[in-house]
Amino acid sequence: MDDGDPRTTLGGLPLKTIVTAEDLHDVSFRGSPGEPPYVRGIHRTMYTERRWTMRQYAGFSSAAATNERFRLLLDRGQKGLSVAFDLPTQLGLDADDALSQGEVGRVGVSVSTLDDMRELFDGIPLDSVSTSMTINAPAMVLLAMYAVVAEEQGVPMARISGTIQNDILKEYIARGTYIFPPEPSMRLICDTFEHCAEFIPRWNTISISGYHIREAGSTAVQELAFTLADALAYVEAAVGRGLDVDSFAPRLSFFFNCHNDFFEEVAKFRAARLLWHRLMTERFAPANPKSTMLRFHTQVAGVSLTAQQPLNNVARVTIQALAAVCGGTQSLHTNSYDEAIGLPTEASATVALRTQQIIAEESGVADVVDPLGGSYHVERLTELMVDAVLKEIQHIDALGGALRAVEHGYQQREIHRIAFQHQRDVEEGRRLIVGVNVHVMDDKEAIPVQSIDPELARFQHERLAKVRSTRDNERHLACLNALREAAHGDANLFPFVIDAVRADATVGEICSVLRDVFGEYSPPGGF
Repeated sequence: MDDGDPRTTLGGLPLKTIVTAEDLHDVSFRGSPGEPPYVRGIHRTMYTERRWTMRQYAGFSSAAATNERFRLLLDRGQKGLSVAFDLPTQLGLDADDALSQGEVGRVGVSVSTLDDMRELFDGIPLDSVSTSMTINAPAMVLLAMYAVVAEEQGVPMARISGTIQNDILKEYIARGTYIFPPEPSMRLICDTFEHCAEFIPRWNTISISGYHIREAGSTAVQELAFTLADALAYVEAAVGRGLDVDSFAPRLSFFFNCHNDFFEEVAKFRAARLLWHRLMTERFAPANPKSTMLRFHTQVAGVSLTAQQPLNNVARVTIQALAAVCGGTQSLHTNSYDEAIGLPTEASATVALRTQQIIAEESGVADVVDPLGGSYHVERLTELMVDAVLKEIQHIDALGGALRAVEHGYQQREIHRIAFQHQRDVEEGRRLIVGVNVHVMDDKEAIPVQSIDPELARFQHERLAKVRSTRDNERHLACLNALREAAHGDANLFPFVIDAVRADATVGEICSVLRDVFGEYSPPGGF
């Protein structure tokens, strides 16, 4: 029953001043944690026996500088590593490529060679640390490098654990670091599923990401709908390749944003688990229960951070992190308060990690399972979220699925429309942001900003030149030619990439071979 309340959540779901049991319809929310449809969590005991993984995202400048930051975070209690790569690496370009000029090491660590990967993880035992790598178009190449470094440490590939993002559809939708057209990109993803299922079984072969969709301006409903639609497209592609759904689906993972609207975000996470269980069960009928469990990493909303009064971002990050924990995340990254200004400093990164540790050890929310279970308000929002997301997925299905919708620019247009409306709401005062359009003041204190060594590009050029002059060029060329020939056929490309990496082929050289065979992607007009 509508009480006439005109207010909505940040994402547009209608609010009610008072919610009662009469407003709720889905009894599945009353189930137990660890049982289908997993609304209350995928594990029976959740954080009461094991905390979420505190996985701070880091990467800047050189591999040596990032390794130093990794060691600092591990020493201060972080449980998993998360690697940010610079833009050239994300685009499959070496540091000495003309297109890399001015971007080497700027928004992440520069990795062109196996030597860079060795230095990045120097002294870090890869059999006991889980590593997430935010890499998409060249994901296979970077995972191959990581696996080879692990072997050099004496760690078999079968024992390494972690995640590659490897989610190309959201790159076309929202982020832009694509290289190849959709069809060969899907081939690379399916090749990775297939190879890792047999040889790297503890690795999460894809992290289907709503994070960047939300950062681009979507609502919570769009973030969840577009992400789940992408995930269905990956499963369909893999099954179409002849892979058994249970051979890869248990290793699928998700990556979500957590924004400022606390209860809407909790409802989004609960709805995500219910929807994934329902969609996988109905469409693919897997035999393994883990194939229908939605596991996810969360990062708090970078887009919500303000350059004005940056210390206020500590409060935003805390609220968002608390929502992620109350929503049942498996791992969490908390942004640093200075990220609207520059890369995090050592001090700000430590505060971000301590925020998670305080939530875990002092707030009490990890002492019980699903602390917001039974909340009329949260359960009503969850029902609304489920209905709205299903409606959006059905629309995408009618367009031919996520891949065809991307090719027609549907998701891109919808995100642009919502992002424009949000910006107008801020500028016209309908959406209030502290320090930006309400409670404004002149900032008096300058915030220290992380700097990047201006000599880094030259140093990386020299490293590349040394690799090229000392490697076995006959072996190197033979491996690249074998990769080229395989790419023209239908063989799984992962073993050929591994061989090329062992022969000291660079990220740019491997991706260049694939560019020659597959071509490059150009988005629809206007995007």
